Amino acid sequence: MTSAMDLVATEVRARRTSLRLTQRDLADMAGVSERFVRFVERGKPSVQLDSLLAVLDTLGLELRIADRASQAERSLSGQDRAGSAAP
Repeated sequence: MTSAMDLVATEVRARRTSLRLTQRDLADMAGVSERFVRFVERGKPSVQLDSLLAVLDTLGLELRIADRASQAERSLSGQDRAGSAAP
């Protein structure tokens, strides 16, 4: 299963590359460290949200939150249990 940070990493790397920016260029433009950009592009799960948003904004990307069934809701409905029927 691909994590949210893996998806962010892929998008950030692809956009940075398409804009022909180095990690250093992006870091300077976003006001973050080059190390932080490397962490984002590796999908590190614990990055500072404000710094991540600065990187995304610099690249013309945005983070969106959308409704979906939570793990708790899936468990309660039986969808998360293999071979189990809903109550």
